[in-house]
Amino acid sequence: MENIKESSSRDNSKIICIKGKVFSGSGEGAKFTELPWVKKQIKEKLGFTPYPGTLNIKLSEESVELRKLLEKAKPIGISPSGEYCRGKCFKAHLIGKKPCAVVLPEIANYPQNVLEIIAPINLRTGLKLKDGDQVEIKILLQ
Repeated sequence: MENIKESSSRDNSKIICIKGKVFSGSGEGAKFTELPWVKKQIKEKLGFTPYPGTLNIKLSEESVELRKLLEKAKPIGISPSGEYCRGKCFKAHLIGKKPCAVVLPEIANYPQNVLEIIAPINLRTGLKLKDGDQVEIKILLQ
């Protein structure tokens, strides 16, 4: 597949390129990223404090197939506190350069055609994104 590339690093990592369109979510991502234990783990494990909220991406048909690779890849785990679910994270870059992370909530029946992106900035504002804009996410698999 042309959307999977070998990384130039020495650790045999791969980069997958996933495409989709920006859409508005329910606002649950903002509540989650505001939790102190979430902020702390993301800072420790990903190297940044997340902006409160996520950028929601609805994946193209081809990218839904690529997303399945994330289920088998080694994630950066976010361990819950209390009644919250676990999450899998993967370091990524949005639109080529903006460092971010893909978050896959471990929730039953979570849509396979959706990705949630966290970053240290408001990606919508910083990249002037609006609903329907096409984006590409480069995700690092280890």
